[in-house]
Amino acid sequence: MNSTDKIKKRYDRVSGVFDMMDHMIKDEWRKDLLKDLNGTVLEIGIGTGANLPYYPASAEVTGIDFSTKMLEKAKEKAASLPGSFTLKEMDAEKLEFPDDSFDYVISTCVFCSVPDPVRGLQEIRRVVKPEGKVLMLEHMRSETEWVGKMMDVLNPVGLHVIGANINRRTMQNIQKAGLRVEDQEFLFSTIMRKLVLTPDHN
Repeated sequence: MNSTDKIKKRYDRVSGVFDMMDHMIKDEWRKDLLKDLNGTVLEIGIGTGANLPYYPASAEVTGIDFSTKMLEKAKEKAASLPGSFTLKEMDAEKLEFPDDSFDYVISTCVFCSVPDPVRGLQEIRRVVKPEGKVLMLEHMRSETEWVGKMMDVLNPVGLHVIGANINRRTMQNIQKAGLRVEDQEFLFSTIMRKLVLTPDHN
């Protein structure tokens, strides 16, 4: 079983209680991230659909996740909401969309669990339009050295339980993938951030 299959199995296993676990992201952070969206939107790792109620009616949302059971929960939520939602089972590292497809790409605490985060970010860069934006809420390794080292020590626990890394160097991965940081806001120390990215075509 490869790393993707192992993580998928773990997320399938916790899908029934994931909404109770997913309180790291505050509701006001979700609302702020999604409030002004319009046009075509791709959400990477939609999970159980926690973001769905916060999308404006002007957004045409496609959501993907590689966990079948998480996606089932998201579809249940989408069925009771008035927005435009298309939900598909798909791997973030192998997006089945043409280049330059979306006005916006969204992710909220997803790149802690993508097995090859640079590959996943490169796929985002490929499918977002040249003038589009990537909006992220992501947790990552602390820039405070002793805290970062503690996260390194504890990382195997989170990885074993639900397949999430707590010590990803996400800012470096973004740069490696050819995305440019247009804006960032520190929501909890240097660990939790709101990021606005654009595809760097230079």
